[in-house]
Parts: sequence; C-alpha cells; structure tokens
Amino acid sequence: MPNKKRPLSPHLQVYRLGFQMVLSGLHRIAGMALGLGTLIMVWWAMALASGAEAYAVFEGVMVHPLGRLVLFGFTFSLIYHGLNGIRHLVWDTGRGFEKEAVKASGLLVVALTVLLTVAVWVFAYMQAGKI
Repeated sequence: MPNKKRPLSPHLQVYRLGFQMVLSGLHRIAGMALGLGTLIMVWWAMALASGAEAYAVFEGVMVHPLGRLVLFGFTFSLIYHGLNGIRHLVWDTGRGFEKEAVKASGLLVVALTVLLTVAVWVFAYMQAGKI
C-alpha cells in the first residue's frame, strides 16, 4: 500500500476546550456512570432478597464515606443525564440552536443538576432524621 500523505482530521489538541465540549463529555461520562450505578442497584436488590445479613453488608458499604460519595455521584449522574436528555429532546424539535440559547440551556442544566442533587440529598437526610 503506497504511503501517501493524507490530510488528518483535526483532533482535540487543535480545538480550544469549550463549554459545550465539556458538557458533551460530561453527558457521556454520566451515561457510563449510570451503567455502573445499575450494578449497585442490582447488588441492593439481591441483598434485599437475600436476607438481613446480606443487606447489612450492603448497607455497611453504602454508609461508608466512600460509599456515600459513589451514591452522590450516581445521583448527580442520573439528574444531569436526565436534564441534558431533555435538552437534547428540545434540540430534536429544531429549537434552541442559537449560540446564546445553547449556552443558556447548558448553564441551566448544570445549575439545575447541582440544585436538584443537593435537594435530593438534603431530603434524604431529613427523612433519615439526620438534619
């Protein structure tokens, strides 16, 4: 096969990392995190079905600070991926492609994600009587 010099497509080092690129990457990472988080939900269901001892092990892992961090990340991923999915559904209607609208909707998704994630955790701690 002849070795011809062919043009290369631009890669990440050519572009400046923009806000929308970060949001797109975060959407993909959140989707992968949700896939892994599903394994935690399966573990929870199996522990629940297996009896008190198995559930105590699960609960012990999840109440550890590292377990809570994982659950917080799962909550964040679920909310971000859902809200950003709604944003994409709006785009599927052909609306919101103006530069200002894209940035505003991205900022709205991030702000609502942070707000709703904190609200879910505050509500959970209130229900547990820890607040």
